[in-house]
Amino acid sequence: MSDNHPNSRLPGFYRAPLDERQAELARQTGLSPDELALFTSGGITPAGADRIVENVVGVYALPVGLGLNFHINGVDRLIPMAVEEPSVIAAASNAARMVREGGGFVAKADESIMAAQIELREVADAVAATAAIAAAHKEIMAKADAAIPQLVEFGGGCRDMEIRALSDRRLVVHLYIDCRDAMGANTVNTVAEALAPRLAELAHARIGLRILSNLADRRVVRVSGRVPFAALAGEKSVEEGAALAHAIEAASRFAEDDIYRAATHNKGIMNGVDPVVIATGNDWRGIEAGAHAYAARDGRYRPLSTWRVESGGLVGQLAMPMAVATVGGTLQVHPGARLALRILGVTSARELAEIIGSVGLGQNLAALKALAGEGIQRGHMALHQRAVSRA
Repeated sequence: MSDNHPNSRLPGFYRAPLDERQAELARQTGLSPDELALFTSGGITPAGADRIVENVVGVYALPVGLGLNFHINGVDRLIPMAVEEPSVIAAASNAARMVREGGGFVAKADESIMAAQIELREVADAVAATAAIAAAHKEIMAKADAAIPQLVEFGGGCRDMEIRALSDRRLVVHLYIDCRDAMGANTVNTVAEALAPRLAELAHARIGLRILSNLADRRVVRVSGRVPFAALAGEKSVEEGAALAHAIEAASRFAEDDIYRAATHNKGIMNGVDPVVIATGNDWRGIEAGAHAYAARDGRYRPLSTWRVESGGLVGQLAMPMAVATVGGTLQVHPGARLALRILGVTSARELAEIIGSVGLGQNLAALKALAGEGIQRGHMALHQRAVSRA
């Protein structure tokens, strides 16, 4: 890819023939014909797939499209999205165009902190055990870093420790690991297994489970976006745009008040998140698990985003865990995933998290706009029928 970022504002792109779309992608990103061919072959060969999972008999491809119009933290992005559902990419692109008119998305991701959980069972005295572990804080942190020397060389390592009492006889110790640009599952599990014997010794307890948590609540991405009333209105009046903004706010408040609505509200966010996570070779199941656990972190399931009418526009806010990687794992052996990262132009896991969170908020806006306006089925079913008619 060139040093210049692409232009994500491509009016009429969806009307162009497939080969012209591919040519435009190559022009903007500097992809070679061989690299473009990865997308026509599904991104990976059966031999490559055989290196990733067990009992391979072939590959299963998903359509890959480009989310357009995204302007995130002052930079245009072309967004590879791997998804089977009609209307997702079109809706996200349309929402991004509206947010673009309000200045684009603003996103900030936390450091890449993951929790290693060490469960301690049959604790004789929870208070004394907690005190003993806390007193050994420096020793434990040092031992954690010693278990992951390569990550420490790259600037990562153990950053904090937390001791939680689950009952009178059970503790769980969290060691918080900065995984840098990796997702970190293997690293975190290594730390958990390495520290468990010493923690059990300190607590006079029996070792329980040692594994990461997918509730990455110290690895959260926060995104905001503003849509002017005129952008919501389209060809209608600004007054109608304002009325639609208030209707979207009412739909957001419905999700805040009702768990059944919140579930579908959050599914709309994941409609945008998952396709980018999949295209970049990341763990969409872990992202889903973390998102829904985070939504219920105070004991009540809530929406991951909210929308409010503020000073002549509609403002959306999203916060959710986003444990994604730009190195390691599937990325090492999946050419299609590496190509998606190249198209995105990301340089770090945090940057990727900010992009994915922005797509999630955009997709959420598109769904709420449809629900509050013409209804969800009109646009979705039109694209669904187009797909069926071509089958």
